[in-house]
Amino acid sequence: MPGTAFVLLGPTASGKSRLALDLAGKLPLEIVAMDSAQVYRGMDIGTAKPTAAERERVPHHLIDLIDPHEAYSVGRWRDAAVEVVAEILKKNRIPVLVGGTMLYYRALTSGLAAMPGADPELRAELDLSAARRGWPSLHAELAKVDPEAAQRIQPNDAQRIQRALEVWKLTGEPLSKIQLRKDAPLPFALKALALVPERAQLHARIAARFDAMLAAGLVDEVRSLKSRFTLHPALPSMRAVGYRQVWEFLEGRFGEDELRSRGVAATRQLAKRQLTWLRSFTGVETILSPETLAERLAHSFL
Repeated sequence: MPGTAFVLLGPTASGKSRLALDLAGKLPLEIVAMDSAQVYRGMDIGTAKPTAAERERVPHHLIDLIDPHEAYSVGRWRDAAVEVVAEILKKNRIPVLVGGTMLYYRALTSGLAAMPGADPELRAELDLSAARRGWPSLHAELAKVDPEAAQRIQPNDAQRIQRALEVWKLTGEPLSKIQLRKDAPLPFALKALALVPERAQLHARIAARFDAMLAAGLVDEVRSLKSRFTLHPALPSMRAVGYRQVWEFLEGRFGEDELRSRGVAATRQLAKRQLTWLRSFTGVETILSPETLAERLAHSFL
């Protein structure tokens, strides 16, 4: 199917990346990461980033782009993804976008004018910050990242300040810029499939993967990042699931047992949000087993 990029979606720990690597042993694939946490250098264990050996065996793109203290936007990812996919197609190879950052997929298919949905957890954080500091203080924060929106919004307009900051924190793009942006049509077709295991199986995989991350040194990874970069818990990198819980653990808020339970619970919540996103998409074929999905993808490639 010339001129087509394939997308492999699914909740965290569903087995997307492993399936893509397995298929790459049989087909001329190149993997394009669709993951907002894998863009950060040094965040390897908690993002389940492919190993150096895997990346040597199969070309991977849009991984290790910036340091954890730097900003990265959904618009920047979309532009890079379109360019990378086009280059892969020129080589007569098969681009497969793999990941669970549903906002990236929505931006790819609908453009950035399609705003992200509400994030209850982030809104609760903003409300708590406003309760401590006042909405005018958050308005001043908004003025630094999106002066055009701040100029239109009154310092005590809690709802609009919250939304503008929410959009900025979720996308890395100013609300005022997104509202004006019109993305060009994609220069290739997309075929999207989603791997969605049964709930009990997914929950078991989530727990096992978080345990494996802890055993592999996730706590030491975060400790090292804190020593190497100027980080704080409000950064998008440190808000990533797993990293946030380890950050709080290192601050002494709870012990190792609670770290594990909080990490697993947060990952389950992430998976739940990802599944909600998936249900909102049209044109995505949902498949329950990796074996069936592998067969479907292989058939599509031929």
